[in-house]
Amino acid sequence: MSTQQALWLPGIGQEFVVGIKEIDAPGSGELRVRIISSGLNPLDWKIQERGFIFVKSYPAVIGEEAAGIVEAVGEGVTDFKEGDRVFFQAKLESKFSTFQQYCIVIAGSAAKIPDNISFDQAASVQVALIPFVVALYAQRPEGLAYLAPWLEGGNGKYAGQPILIMGGTSTVGQYAIQLARLSGFSPIITTASSHNTKLLSSLGATHVLSRKLSTTSLKDAIANITSTPIMLAFDAVSLPDTQQTAHDIVATGGMIITVTTPRVENKHEDKVVQQVFGFFHLPPNRELGKSFMPVLTQWLADGIIKPNAVEVVPGGLNGVSSGLQRLKDNLVSGKKLVVHPWQTA
Repeated sequence: MSTQQALWLPGIGQEFVVGIKEIDAPGSGELRVRIISSGLNPLDWKIQERGFIFVKSYPAVIGEEAAGIVEAVGEGVTDFKEGDRVFFQAKLESKFSTFQQYCIVIAGSAAKIPDNISFDQAASVQVALIPFVVALYAQRPEGLAYLAPWLEGGNGKYAGQPILIMGGTSTVGQYAIQLARLSGFSPIITTASSHNTKLLSSLGATHVLSRKLSTTSLKDAIANITSTPIMLAFDAVSLPDTQQTAHDIVATGGMIITVTTPRVENKHEDKVVQQVFGFFHLPPNRELGKSFMPVLTQWLADGIIKPNAVEVVPGGLNGVSSGLQRLKDNLVSGKKLVVHPWQTA
């Protein structure tokens, strides 16, 4: 039996431990990938601390996304071959998760990495980008059924319709801005620290407002930008205060999309607050994901979508705990943390 190093979570609320794990063989429709770079996400520390519905048993290997090299191809796979550079969102089961040196990948959820994108950059993309894709372009009830910008007639379709994106500097927010730009939303208004204005404007934000503004001041600033009612807000950080602010700004009949559990205390009955589950692995979203993967590869190759800035946390799998603590403590802004599993001592 061939083995590898993996980062085990013994149980909810326990510390991670590096240990040995079997290297799995790909089944039908699957790939085995040698992981070069694995992305760290807030859900990872939340799983460690609180558990998660999709993690069924412990000890478990977790980790949501990575980039690497195809080592083996399962029966029926025709779109990938050994040696392909790929990136993917992981299914949350131990053999699929990414805090290890090898993992199994469902071929339909993988995308090829274009030559101009590094493994580290590729490992920053899918988990942060997919929530906006599902929220807007998936069919109801998973999404809002907007016409996707990669489909005929979808590019620029929503010109003149404003959108508010809370937390534009977050990894999720940066991709939301870019996708909103491709869909034609205008103006694209986002909240962020003022020193990030240049970055967010380059991605497509038309107006960057200080995240420190009160709700009243933010309302006034938006009223000076557009007289068109804000009917759609996407909260990329979804803290209780940002959710409440987005809710208070959206017009009657409008929609607020959150990436965590809705926590709006003073909710207007004529406004909808809906959480998006940003997973292409959910059955209703699989075809959307499969159709989008080659588009995403091309967009990255053409510079239409720009990946997040990345920081490599040293120590391989041993660096995961410190990186997740930084995410939990809100010490990471405007970039994605990744680890290199093969640097594990």
